[in-house]
Amino acid sequence: MLIVGISFWHTSQLAGKIELEERQKVRLWADAIRKKANLVKYTNELFTKIGVEERNKVELWAEATKKLASDEEIQDYTFVLKVVADNTTVPVILSDDEGNVVSYRNLEGENVDPASLKEQMMQMGELNEPIQITIFGGRKNYLYYKDSRLFAELKHVLDDLVKSFISEIVVNSASVPVLFMDESKTVVLNYGNIDPETVEDKTLLKQLINEMMSHNDPILVDLGEGQKSYIFYQDSELLTQLTYYPFIQFGIIGLFVLISYSLFNLARRAEQNQVWVGLAKETAHQLGTPLSSLMAWVEILKSQGVDGSTTDEMSKDVHRLEMITDRFSKIGSTPKLQEENIYEVLEKAVDYIRNRTSNKVKIETISAGNSPIKLSVSLFNWVIENLCKNAIDAMEGSGNITLDVIEKNDNIIIDITDTGKGIPSAKQKAIFEPGYTTKQRGWGLGLSLTKRIIKDYHKGKIFVHKSIEGKGTTFRIILNK
Repeated sequence: MLIVGISFWHTSQLAGKIELEERQKVRLWADAIRKKANLVKYTNELFTKIGVEERNKVELWAEATKKLASDEEIQDYTFVLKVVADNTTVPVILSDDEGNVVSYRNLEGENVDPASLKEQMMQMGELNEPIQITIFGGRKNYLYYKDSRLFAELKHVLDDLVKSFISEIVVNSASVPVLFMDESKTVVLNYGNIDPETVEDKTLLKQLINEMMSHNDPILVDLGEGQKSYIFYQDSELLTQLTYYPFIQFGIIGLFVLISYSLFNLARRAEQNQVWVGLAKETAHQLGTPLSSLMAWVEILKSQGVDGSTTDEMSKDVHRLEMITDRFSKIGSTPKLQEENIYEVLEKAVDYIRNRTSNKVKIETISAGNSPIKLSVSLFNWVIENLCKNAIDAMEGSGNITLDVIEKNDNIIIDITDTGKGIPSAKQKAIFEPGYTTKQRGWGLGLSLTKRIIKDYHKGKIFVHKSIEGKGTTFRIILNK
């Protein structure tokens, strides 16, 4: 626990420091985006002013050209000629009244073919209304023009700047999930570090926007000319992972400890099983020699004319010892189960106990059915004897024991009820553990062996069904038919 605690604390400290750095990085990114947005807005406003100046320049040049071609009297030709001569940037095309190109100036490329001139003239006409110029003889020419190359280049630079700004928002070094949305906050203009399926699903998108707004206020982006947008963002995936990392680590360590404990417990039980099997085999082996001798002595007594009732009871006890030896020899090996009548098996077990206990103890067997069931009779009798002996001890040699057999669906239920002193609820599970006993003399192995025989060999269940202190206890055995 100390190692886990230190590891968890140290990891939390590291994760906290990295989390703080990540949050500072996100804040720096957000501040940089705000400043860049202001810079783009200022640049846009500047370009707008330059564009106004350029348009004024074009209109001044067009007006000067118109005056030169008009019949009205001009006081000073010097200024008008200078305005016309200084036009080195505004692309213009002059055509006659039939649409034929008369001359052109400041067009891109030196050699311009007639078809290209015609196409450029039509494009200029769509951008600006041509200026009508009346020349000698009442004939009319038309002057087509468009924005200067300088202004076009400035607009191109501005477009690149806006695209660069949006790209910088979406592909950011802080790996922040971002949504670039319009003023209505409904249309996604661009996004980054977000699953495309989330953006396409309106429900998921709305949930994401609400989540982002709960973490950070959206950044207002005003690029001028009424182009307002909003940038929604939240913590990076790395930061989110760091937040939960200590808990994940704690869970992994806990899982590791749980697996280690399970493996240790499994190894301990395997060792216990080996001890049980070894002890049982050795006990059966040790009982074998004196048992053979006792059998021989019984035969000798019979041949010498000893009272038959005496030798018969001795034979029963010898047979009993044989059965006990057989039980111990079967521990650790798979017993052979045979179909038996449960009521008859219980009656035989109870008869043996009745003849060897006080008359103050009454043992009764009640059966509600006689379905056959597969049992190892010698091992099952051991279970009944252990439970009845414990019941007799609990009743202190006086009381009633009832064995009630009930058939229910695919199960046979056996309830062994006594009128003893009962078992406290806190100890009802512990009594099946090896070594648990309330007796001054005893190893606490009886109920442990009982549970192993029912659970491991007969695939059934045994537990304390109910117990009332001072009134008695009911053990329940459930077996499959």
